[in-house]
Amino acid sequence: MKTMDYLGLNEPKVRSVVSSLKRLLADYQIFYSNLRGFHWHIEGPDFFVLHAKFEDLYNNAAEKVDEIAERMLALGGMPESRYSVYVKESGVKEVTGVTKGSEALKNVLDTYGYLIAEERKLLALAAEAEDEGTVALMSDYIREQEKLVWMLCAYATR
Repeated sequence: MKTMDYLGLNEPKVRSVVSSLKRLLADYQIFYSNLRGFHWHIEGPDFFVLHAKFEDLYNNAAEKVDEIAERMLALGGMPESRYSVYVKESGVKEVTGVTKGSEALKNVLDTYGYLIAEERKLLALAAEAEDEGTVALMSDYIREQEKLVWMLCAYATR
């Protein structure tokens, strides 16, 4: 039995959705790793605030990794689990050695800008494939992240 036999979706159209989910999974895995580094290495007067915020953000990214992988599986895809592949496929670049809050926040905001743009593209692909499950997932991510970007910008300009 295949899940796709019961979803009523066009498999060829869904393949492009799965391909985009694969890249988004790689993006989130690298972002997660970057956030862990910020959490561990942040220094300075904003340490307590940013240390806690980066933990919230990496926990959120880890949740999205699982949701994306499970969505891929539901659509007949196979999620990757090797960081060596994530590094090659991701549009998010690995970051290391960041200890300043302003630099970490800039990277986080830049990454959210990239992710939101990719999620919008994926939303459009999913809509074309009549894949409402992926549309809803991307819509939820975008709404959540737009609010988060607003809040991070408000914090960064204080």
